[in-house]
Amino acid sequence: MIQYPAPTGGASLMLCFKPTGKSILIVGSNHLAASRTFSSLEADAKIVIASSAPRSEACGELRWRLENGQISQWFNLDPGLDGADIADLLDDHLDITLVCITDTLVGPDTRNRRSFASASLIKHICAKRRVPITVADIPPLCDFVFPSTHRFDLKSSNLSSHLQIGITTNGRGCRLSGRIKRDIVCKLNPSFPDAVEKMGELRDMARSEQPLPNGAVIDELDRDDDAGATPLNAPVTQLNTAVLAQEGPADVASRRMRWVSQVSQYWPVDRLASLDKDTMSQILAHSLHHANGGSANGDGVTSSHAAELRTQSRHGIHLPRIRPQGKIYLVGAGTGHPSMLTVGAKKCLTELATRVLSDKLVPAEIIALIPSHIPVYIAKKFPGNSEGAQNELLNMALEGARNGEVVVRLKQGDPMVYGRGGEEVLHFRKHGFEPIVIPGISSALAGPRGVSEMLLIGTGVGRNGKEVELPGYERSRTLVILMGVARLPQLVGNLTKRADGDVGRRAKGAGSPYPDYLPIAVIERASSVDQRLVASTLDGIVDAMERVGEQRPPGMMVVGWAVLSLEGEGDLTVLDDVAKCNDDEGVLEKRDMERVDRWLGGTKHVVRDGLGSAWQEFLD
Repeated sequence: MIQYPAPTGGASLMLCFKPTGKSILIVGSNHLAASRTFSSLEADAKIVIASSAPRSEACGELRWRLENGQISQWFNLDPGLDGADIADLLDDHLDITLVCITDTLVGPDTRNRRSFASASLIKHICAKRRVPITVADIPPLCDFVFPSTHRFDLKSSNLSSHLQIGITTNGRGCRLSGRIKRDIVCKLNPSFPDAVEKMGELRDMARSEQPLPNGAVIDELDRDDDAGATPLNAPVTQLNTAVLAQEGPADVASRRMRWVSQVSQYWPVDRLASLDKDTMSQILAHSLHHANGGSANGDGVTSSHAAELRTQSRHGIHLPRIRPQGKIYLVGAGTGHPSMLTVGAKKCLTELATRVLSDKLVPAEIIALIPSHIPVYIAKKFPGNSEGAQNELLNMALEGARNGEVVVRLKQGDPMVYGRGGEEVLHFRKHGFEPIVIPGISSALAGPRGVSEMLLIGTGVGRNGKEVELPGYERSRTLVILMGVARLPQLVGNLTKRADGDVGRRAKGAGSPYPDYLPIAVIERASSVDQRLVASTLDGIVDAMERVGEQRPPGMMVVGWAVLSLEGEGDLTVLDDVAKCNDDEGVLEKRDMERVDRWLGGTKHVVRDGLGSAWQEFLD
């Protein structure tokens, strides 16, 4: 007797819902409501907000999206009759397909928090109308839940890709699901998002080159859900002249899509991610029996060219030879003794380097660790020649990287502590190479020239949990606060709040108040695979941290102009502007705010997850 697998209950039916053009009702106006709104907008849904709280108390993101026309409608609910209001909304808007209640979220603010009884009533109203509902922090009332999701960015641009993943623990480890997601994201080949986009282009080309009658489409073997699909290598009729002569448009289209599927399954991911239009055309041409003219063999390639193509390429497609991309590492030699080298620095010097360019201050004992067959060049820096020697090293590094070498730029101490490392990062980036910085052991952190003349390190939590008095604002100073991210609103308030009637003095603590627009970065789990950097201004960082979700301790804060100094093309003129503005505070403030706007690019904050593909490759 045939035995089929027995189902094990407790799982979710995981679907990819496409609400394009349909409305989603979001009840509440807190940060969770903003998150649900953003996710729904990315799915091309229309947003309807209903809130018992006044619109003035809604989170800043929702107010901004309303002002910018991203929210279709906003309804103010009567706190005593909001059940009836919801019923009327659903009856008047029959295109509402999902309801998300967010104002039941557990948190410190309970002023407008919805009760279990109220949420149960709305659940009953939705059930009568067969509208699925999810209720924050009340699983028994949920028809569906939002998994922990991630949408990948393209390597080739700053745009989001079509590749998404979702993780659920089915209520058994909700916090853990975020960690699982980060682990998957960090380990996934970074070329997959671009490969998805390229395969999408190839599919579109395959469909458009020989459309079927009446607009029919063949998606055979090329779908996200392969349940019930023909196995990729299922037996098919072997091609010969007689078979090809009897093929119709549907047969040709089906064979073309099978060929596209084979390419997606067996070609290297990096190769898929780098496909261009010419190669895509070759792929489709060689899938047709009339490719290149003449009769075809069983591979869909003309017999006159088959042998040549097989010797040239994978699957009969010519693959141009690509010169390996070189790399540049900025490596800190630490305090001097070889035992103080980091593991990463030693790996660069003894395993990875094919060329080493060293500052003259690096001790001979460290130079001696470099294998004898690796060329080592010591900088010719002496009084009056520092700029010339520096430029010579930069040119040599670029020359080696362009030839596919692994260049190690070895610097004493830490490359970023007044070691001109920042200048080198920007120079190499400008010429097409993003250097990997391997820190050296140092008693201080980064303070790029032209931005910071002083680095102050403090704690955000005093003894026995008491508040600490932070120093006043100095333009040329970078303030690093270790610990205390959980007290971020309080710390920001202490830095920026001005004394009544005195704009030049802080309400608490000595020194001048910090400008609201001053950059600040929160760095969590630094150097771990799930590192996260959230950067904004002092008046925007609290909202940014709430927006990105749960914290990832341990964390530290960096306050000052050093935060934006190495972004993009870089900005090392912060201190120079004081003289240029002739100490005119109004002019200086205007230049500073323009500097911040360039950095943020019209957004409220910057978020960077993980260490980046180059760092991850190095660690692996």
